[in-house]
Amino acid sequence: MTSISSIGQIYITAHDLERAVRFYRDTLGLRFLFQVPNMAFFDCGGVRLMLGVPEKAEFDHPASILYYKVEDIRAAHDLLSSRGAEFRSKPHLVAPMKDHDLWLAELRDTEGNTLALMSEVPRR
Repeated sequence: MTSISSIGQIYITAHDLERAVRFYRDTLGLRFLFQVPNMAFFDCGGVRLMLGVPEKAEFDHPASILYYKVEDIRAAHDLLSSRGAEFRSKPHLVAPMKDHDLWLAELRDTEGNTLALMSEVPRR
């Protein structure tokens, strides 16, 4: 029996593929891999993200919430805001942990999908 070892690809719904490509490439700054009809692919730290126009009604729904790791959440928030990203919340502390603090900031992409930035800030 073969075991699952990692996530190979995540699908994100896009109704306007060109607009979504600009957001993920230009606003978020993800590395664009390639595009074929009705699909575009990006690399996010070794995990492939696929933007796709839903082929059937059963696939036409918002994506799961993806949490993108960043080192400095305030700097990332400022940079993405300057590129036109509209945040639903400013960076805020969610959970103080034993050795780090977990910070989040939520935003939406151009297709209405909710995303979040997350930062695990080491405690001193």
